[in-house]
Amino acid sequence: MFLLLGFVLTLNSRPANSQRFFYRGSAEVGRYEDVAKRIIELAVFGAAQNRSYRRLADFTDTIGNRVSGSQNLEMAIKYMYNAMKQDGLDVHLEPVKIPHWVRGKESAEMIKPRTKSLAMLGLGSSVGTPPEGVEAEVLVVQSFEELKRRASEATGRIVVFNQPFINYLETVAYRAFGASEAAKVGAVATLVRSITPFSINSPHTGWQIYQEGVKQIPTACITVEDAELMWRLAQNKQKIVVRLVMGAQTLPDADSFNTVAEIRGWQHPEQVVLLSGHLDSWDVGQGAMDDGGGAMISWEALSLIKDLGLRPRRTLRAVLWTGEEQGGVGGQQYFNLHKENISNFDLIMESDLGTFTPMGLQFLGSDAARKVMEEVIKLLAPINVTKLETDAEGTDIFLWMQAGVPGASLHVADSRYFWFHHSEGDTMTVQDPHDMDLCSALWAVVAYVVADLEDMLPRRP
Repeated sequence: MFLLLGFVLTLNSRPANSQRFFYRGSAEVGRYEDVAKRIIELAVFGAAQNRSYRRLADFTDTIGNRVSGSQNLEMAIKYMYNAMKQDGLDVHLEPVKIPHWVRGKESAEMIKPRTKSLAMLGLGSSVGTPPEGVEAEVLVVQSFEELKRRASEATGRIVVFNQPFINYLETVAYRAFGASEAAKVGAVATLVRSITPFSINSPHTGWQIYQEGVKQIPTACITVEDAELMWRLAQNKQKIVVRLVMGAQTLPDADSFNTVAEIRGWQHPEQVVLLSGHLDSWDVGQGAMDDGGGAMISWEALSLIKDLGLRPRRTLRAVLWTGEEQGGVGGQQYFNLHKENISNFDLIMESDLGTFTPMGLQFLGSDAARKVMEEVIKLLAPINVTKLETDAEGTDIFLWMQAGVPGASLHVADSRYFWFHHSEGDTMTVQDPHDMDLCSALWAVVAYVVADLEDMLPRRP
């Protein structure tokens, strides 16, 4: 999940013709009740039970993490291409150029007032330090406002941001922009408290952005515990000195691919319902939660539909994005390649907040489309997931929704998501087989029914 995940959209839409679509949609969607039950039965209780979990375990245990530009990501794409081919789906690859940042060897150590190793992870796109590292006195602040007030103290220092976790979208600004803000007042490096509400001395990495025209300084994340430790020491007027060593470097953009699998529609193959997750991850943990699970349920949804011998009117297309963690690079390039055909995209879906217990479906579209989707989500009553929410989110589908294509995202019980996000803790141990079955069933039912309705979802006039 990219640093500003969510790009949450709530657009006003005109209610024209919504009643007409509601009454027709209610009767038409209701005819899919038996099909929905068959999909749910297969996914949750039948031969496909635990399959998405087993697929994810085999994938992540075999490949490991898959950072943009790495050999592991290349192996992951080949793995998924072959696996989905063997599953009987139509599969192809679409070329993408993606960033290639390499972490290198790195370490951080507090030298004064006592010696202590600091658990850390360099932030994506950061420059490295000189080979001997950077050793400097520390300035600890809790906000950008405090940094500005104490700007005269920052020159030549390593700035430590000990910002409290409020929510991800607000707090992630320190990871994203902290280095440039500190560089403006003369800092030589930054250490940012990990963007998480819970820690067991675990650093959480992620992408950061240098401001144009501002000196680029090394930046890394440290644990909540160490950020708070240095804050307490600073409050007690202790002099803190840290040595930071980072071998990070940015290499030329690498060749990669979005991985695309399809079940071709029987009546309108040119029209598409797209469901997706991203295949890349950070270079720690296994990338099982972020976003191996989202990728696997998108594949699993097609498998369930194929296994039942179903073929919708429109094409079902699963896209496993590349380069999402670097700002949705794969999604942006896919949009640029296919936007001339935008009128044929019926619904675009993304799962990138984990595959925990599903709570509902987030949806963005016209009032008339919402009426249809309210009927569709009722088909998930057998697994008690019937809530249609007002927002949709997803780095890779943002441009499509902004252009007026109806969008949907999976809402799960994600209270633990940022405990493991972008850390060594993102492993298969986080995943639950039954939860993944439920998510797969929801994903498959929604995608199939929308793809098989007589008409495409109505858009805003």
